[in-house]
Amino acid sequence: MPRIANQAFLAALLLLVGGAAFAQVGPTPAEIANYRGLHAAAQRGDAVQIDKLIAGKSALNARDGHGRTPLHVAVFARQRSAVSALAGAGADLQLLDNDRYDGVTIASVADDEETLRLLLALGASAKLITSRYDGSALIAAAHLGHDGVVRQLIAAGAPLDLVNNLHWTAVIESIVLGDGGARHQAVLAALIQAGANLQFADRQGNTPLALARSRGYGAMLQMLEKAGAK
Repeated sequence: MPRIANQAFLAALLLLVGGAAFAQVGPTPAEIANYRGLHAAAQRGDAVQIDKLIAGKSALNARDGHGRTPLHVAVFARQRSAVSALAGAGADLQLLDNDRYDGVTIASVADDEETLRLLLALGASAKLITSRYDGSALIAAAHLGHDGVVRQLIAAGAPLDLVNNLHWTAVIESIVLGDGGARHQAVLAALIQAGANLQFADRQGNTPLALARSRGYGAMLQMLEKAGAK
């Protein structure tokens, strides 16, 4: 197997298999059944109960066994009324759970554009270093082909050229962990338009252009060439 293809295959395998223990984890049914107080109200989207509990001095940023705050739980559950109520009461929008995910990254991985839009409007940051890969919401969304999310994060000032601990940027992840299809093409187009670095290479010296060529992603290859990638 050629070096580029082999490197991409092994890295993808690392993420899909070896890294599975470190993937984003939402509350399990058992955890949800055991939730009380703000965590339970956040899961249900019960903004009225949230307000009552906050008035009674419940801890806004309390953690469950996985380090999730009520805000994290609300984002996982797509309970936007709960997100608004918690944020309005002063919940910390930047906290990370045990797997180092914040609300913005949780919504981004879930391709939940509405909740992401709300979080950003409420003041959540698109610039945090998140996940066990020292990445970002933008890198995660680029990997998954969530083009609408990527455009939101770019507009919110997400760092375009952050390098994670796999030595990959959002541009590189859109290629090596993408399928070359329409949504990953749209991600790459958004990153190019925003001015992302197209010359940055992975640890083996493979540029985005070389990676796209090795995977046979013709449309991406054309986009990169047109943008001056080498």
